Amino acid sequence: MDNKDRRILAELQNDAGQSIEELAAKVHLSRNACWRRIKALEERGIIRARVALLDPDKLNLGLTAFIAIRTAQHDQAWLDRFSAAVRDIPEITGAFRTTGETDYVLHAAVPDIAGYDRLYKRLIAKVPLTDVSAFFVMEKVKETTALPLDFAE
Repeated sequence: MDNKDRRILAELQNDAGQSIEELAAKVHLSRNACWRRIKALEERGIIRARVALLDPDKLNLGLTAFIAIRTAQHDQAWLDRFSAAVRDIPEITGAFRTTGETDYVLHAAVPDIAGYDRLYKRLIAKVPLTDVSAFFVMEKVKETTALPLDFAE
């Protein structure tokens, strides 16, 4: 990966909806050269998808929650149930297995505390959990989908 690829990725992370002509001009390439590089980045799996980022507040999803989960079960059957439950609840936008005392951390977007409570009840009805703790975001100091490109090879 060279600096042109990094510039293309930076621009796409900022606005994937821009035209190929706009992008090519910003990175100082011809339209065709820019398009070929994008296709190569897609084929290598570096670009996984091009998506629209939505405003949660305008969709009545103004409360962000991080949910810490502990479980006493770690067998494959439990993990399959847990994974299916997490995938089936659309308010859960991220699920991560972690180290330390917390086994999993979930990221969720809900309308309010009552919305979180409904999510919580659906989750515990689907899979047994030892402990569930939630942390609610009061202020988003930084939130981005852009990945740093300094480490790309």
